[in-house]
Amino acid sequence: MRDVLISESMQGAAVDILRSRFDVVYLPELWKTPALLLEKLGGVRALIVRNQTPVTAAVISAASELLVIGRAGVGLDNIDLDAAKQAGIVIASTPDQNAISVAELTIGLMLSLARFIPAADQDTKQGNWNRHKFIGTELYGKTLGILGAGKIGYLTARRALAFGMRIVACDPFLSQDNILLSELGAELLSLDDLLPRADIVSCHLPATRLTIGLLNSACFRRMKPGSFFINTSRGKVLVEADLLAALKDGHLAGAALDVRATEPPQIGELESLPNVILMPHVGAWTREAQERVSTAVCEDVARVLTGKPAINAVYDAVPGRMATR
Repeated sequence: MRDVLISESMQGAAVDILRSRFDVVYLPELWKTPALLLEKLGGVRALIVRNQTPVTAAVISAASELLVIGRAGVGLDNIDLDAAKQAGIVIASTPDQNAISVAELTIGLMLSLARFIPAADQDTKQGNWNRHKFIGTELYGKTLGILGAGKIGYLTARRALAFGMRIVACDPFLSQDNILLSELGAELLSLDDLLPRADIVSCHLPATRLTIGLLNSACFRRMKPGSFFINTSRGKVLVEADLLAALKDGHLAGAALDVRATEPPQIGELESLPNVILMPHVGAWTREAQERVSTAVCEDVARVLTGKPAINAVYDAVPGRMATR
């Protein structure tokens, strides 16, 4: 029986400590081969993944000894939570450990869109000096619309306040008297009311059956003409073809995407637009965030394997598979 299988890239001191205590198999490319993943899970008590390993009901069924799945990061759309819970498998995630890094990237993308930073950089490196081509806009006095006012959305909005921005938010799980919204001075709105009010819409939504494809043509058309759209959450929450259309006809001034519906994506028209900034899902990829994420997930896996409860458990698992040592 093997203790831990890591199916995606994850290294550092926390992993080394885990190796010193348990039998750890590290296969960072395993997520690319689902059939091999099924084979390697035989006898494994803990699986650590990021967002690319498909932990389906079939995977969970095949892993008869599995006690815990550690999700290094935020977002659980690659894990069949119902199947895991029914099997009595603990899911340990890291919901807050990368929030600062994602929020900081979002602010960076905001500034990049407003001041044409990537385009001006490339143009100047080609020997040009086109000052009048890159007349930008200030963030001061603009309205930032936050879709999903959880930890990342909150931290993004808090940083935007330093630029003198106004905050409006849409989150069905919050009420207007929420203490964090009050701290931000944010107005809680429906999606339909937020979109035409915001100069910049920043998306921080998980991919669920209620949010996948939520941001479609009707939503982009409802946004303020000349506004910007940013997504650092999950690519599947928007219809990329509809965003493309709103950008091509000039209704939206620009967009920045750190996430895509399919990762890595096929090169398409989005890649050719000068007012679109594309990143390879690096919101959480800072040294600090990765250290916090690795530490949290490795510590929780170790706790479950030694019969203790996970600190960051997603739910209270029915203990159908108890650790024996």
